[in-house]
Formats: sequence, C-alpha cells, structure tokens
Amino acid sequence: MKIEDLTAFVAVIRLQSTRLAADELGLTQPAITRRVQNFEESLGIALLNRQTKPLKPTLMGNRVYQQCRHILREVDALTDLVAADSPPSGLLRLAVPQSLSESSLLPALKKLSSQFPEIQPRLSSGWGEELLLRVQSQELEAAVVLFPLSKQFPEGVENQPLGAVDLVVVGPKDPQALPQRLEDCYQRGWILNPQGCGFRAALQRALTEQGLPLLINLEAFGTTLQLSLIAEGRGLGLMPRALVEHHALRDQLELYALKDFAPRSQLWLIYPNVPASQIPAIDAFAAAIAEGLDLVEVHKSSPC
Repeated sequence: MKIEDLTAFVAVIRLQSTRLAADELGLTQPAITRRVQNFEESLGIALLNRQTKPLKPTLMGNRVYQQCRHILREVDALTDLVAADSPPSGLLRLAVPQSLSESSLLPALKKLSSQFPEIQPRLSSGWGEELLLRVQSQELEAAVVLFPLSKQFPEGVENQPLGAVDLVVVGPKDPQALPQRLEDCYQRGWILNPQGCGFRAALQRALTEQGLPLLINLEAFGTTLQLSLIAEGRGLGLMPRALVEHHALRDQLELYALKDFAPRSQLWLIYPNVPASQIPAIDAFAAAIAEGLDLVEVHKSSPC
C-alpha cells in the first residue's frame, strides 16, 4: 500500500472524476486509474461503483475514503513537523469575495510577493458559499469571505473572524434632503452585483420585511463601474463603507445613514488543514484584505 495510491483514490472521490484528479496531481488519467486499482488490489475489495457517472464510492469505499483522509492529514502533519521552520514556498491557492476582488487582489498579491518570494500565489474570486465549498473540498488553501457573525462553518473548515464590515447605501451627490429610511430611496432602483452576492441578499431581505420590491436598474461587477454609474444618478448601491471612503469617486457620492437599514457583515479567514509552513503567508494574505477595509485587528491563524 503506497501513499501515492491513497492520494489518487482520495482525489478521485473528492473530485468525482479521474480527469480532474489527474489535472490536480499532475498525472495522466491512466496513471490515476492504475493507482486506484493498485489500492483496491492491496485491500482486496472494489472501492468504486464504476457504473455511475460521476464516479461514486461503494459503501465500504466511502468508509475507506474517510480513513484515507485521516491518514493523509497525519502524513501532512509529520511533514509539517520537519518543515515548520522552513519559509513558505510553492503553490498557494487563495480567494476573496467577488465584491472585494477589484480592491483587494492586487494589494494582496504585492504583499505576498514582497514578503514571501518563494510563494507562487494563485488568486481567484467568487461568492461566499462557492468559496466555502472550494475550501471544504481543498481546492483552495485559504479564502477570505464575508458572512454574518453567526455563520456556522462545516466540520473540517478552520475559521478566524477578522473584523466587522459596515455596509452603506451609496447615492450620487445631491443637494436635496437625504433619505432617512429604506422606503424613502428604494424607488430610485439599485445598481448591484448579480445573484449570489451577500450584500444583495441582505438588501432583498430588508425590503421584503417592509413589503417593498427590489428594483434592479443594473447588474454590474466591479466597485469602480458601480460607483461610476451611481455618480451619474443611474441608481443606488450597497457596499462596504471603506471601499467608498477610499475611492477616487468619493467626492461625487453620498453615503446614506438610514435609520432602519444599517447592515453589517463579518470578514472571515477560512482554510482546511494546511501545512504549518504556509500559515505565515496565509496570515499576510488575510491582513492585506483586512487592511483594505480598515480592519487592522487581524487574528493570527494557527495550524490545526
């Protein structure tokens, strides 16, 4: 029984595909198939139901999969014990929320490159639940996400709160009286991210509770594009206060302090079981994102 055979089997089950497992491990599909077959032969039992698509484990195969994950974590821990004092190096797959990607990715990349030149960062973005699933399946070494403070994370996903993020309704500069309540401004329509955005979901809930419709004028990605459209008077927006305060268009915008709508989100660092040597780089990544939102109190993560 070889560790590489266990690794191939776990990758096939996790990704439900020999092709994806081959891509992840840098092998050919036949090589992955051979390793899984070798593993089955060493145990004397079939672990995969090969009549299904995508591939599914048998009942015993699922139990073996869970045990293999535990074994591989222990192997990683053993490796970490030796390499803990080594500087972070190698591929590091990281992600941020789609709503923060424009403002956060470049500063985070610069910080990682300057502090940890041996790291090869691969940065991406997505919606919170999508990033959580990618962390859970170990497609990412870490992600910074926006969720409520009450968020319950699944087992196997380590999480560190990085600080509260105040959201604010944004409109164009207007000498007229500012709206005081959500019902005073909802008819002007909104410029928001597409479906999947937590900010949009929070606004939808608040409007629904008041019996008000969500009127979408435009769906658009990117802070600068949204704020440019808002400054032109094409609708209202909802985004982190810090992004607006630091933006070049700030003088053309008004921040509405509504009495019945002051949403707040929580910035989290989430990660699966990762090598201890990678923790300093992950912490630096989280710090770069938090600093861009004026969250300077960043809790250091610790290896699990």
